[in-house]
Amino acid sequence: MREALVTGGGDGIGFATALKLAEAGYRVTIADLDGEKAVERAAQLRQIHPGSPHRGIACDITDEARAAEVSASAAFDVLVNNAGIGDSHLPTLEQGLDAFRKVLDVHLAGTFLMSREVAKGMVARGSGAIVNLSSIAGLTGLPKRNAYGAAKAGVVAMTRAMACEWAGQGVRVNAVAPAFVETALVKKLADAGRVDLPTIRRRTPIGRLIAAEEVAAAIVFLASPEASGITGIVLPVDGGWTAFGDFGDASA
Repeated sequence: MREALVTGGGDGIGFATALKLAEAGYRVTIADLDGEKAVERAAQLRQIHPGSPHRGIACDITDEARAAEVSASAAFDVLVNNAGIGDSHLPTLEQGLDAFRKVLDVHLAGTFLMSREVAKGMVARGSGAIVNLSSIAGLTGLPKRNAYGAAKAGVVAMTRAMACEWAGQGVRVNAVAPAFVETALVKKLADAGRVDLPTIRRRTPIGRLIAAEEVAAAIVFLASPEASGITGIVLPVDGGWTAFGDFGDASA
């Protein structure tokens, strides 16, 4: 059975991706900082797909020893680096250095660690696919998102570098760059007044937020044999956000 590892798989894009990978026939390992939630989500997968030994484990992707332990727990064919945290949404002059470093540590160092460790097995076997989570914040300028934007731009650069390094060894590395996705985290930000959902919908050419399942579909495609000729790309899943360059609202 093919093996897939999804970090931050307890909720949102991560769990939607775990579901689609399970549907595609993978045994999915959900790794999440919240180990109990990871176990619960894996149990849900097993209910949907009886007989498939999906599993959930606790993992802090910034812990080098734990990252190595989890990565060595199976011969993973696919790694999805989804785990991440939100940033402060504060003006630059009010941002703290500790919070800035934390965002980079989780998104950038965590992606590096998990990729390095899982790729050891992939390179040795001569095959594998890694899909990283970037963001429109890493492709465009989003005010008040310095740490998040810097981290996601770093993921783009790292994706391309690793893709070129491992292409000759049968390992593909790609990334997706979602716009605002309808998740519990975005709802929490909206409720706190940190993002304005009506404005975001008007700014997006398709006129709505992206569904987690839409991002998951792109991830699973890039991880699949159907994308065997694709490596080193960053695929925006953004409803046209990065394509729009006109004045005013993108959608009526």
